[in-house]
Amino acid sequence: MATASITGKHQSGWITISTDEYESMKETIEVLSDMDIMKQLEEGKKDSTKVRNFEELAEELGI
Repeated sequence: MATASITGKHQSGWITISTDEYESMKETIEVLSDMDIMKQLEEGKKDSTKVRNFEELAEELGI
């Protein structure tokens, strides 16, 4: 993440960020605000049997 510096006196605090960073933040907030997605993420973390080692999977698929 980029750093920002504020110079001079302002009545309210402000920072400047890139459009990409802003869009990323908005998407993160949307995901964190969606209870269905958060529930799916938690269920996925609990079911570690679905997690596979990439090298083993690649060998199994012959790639």
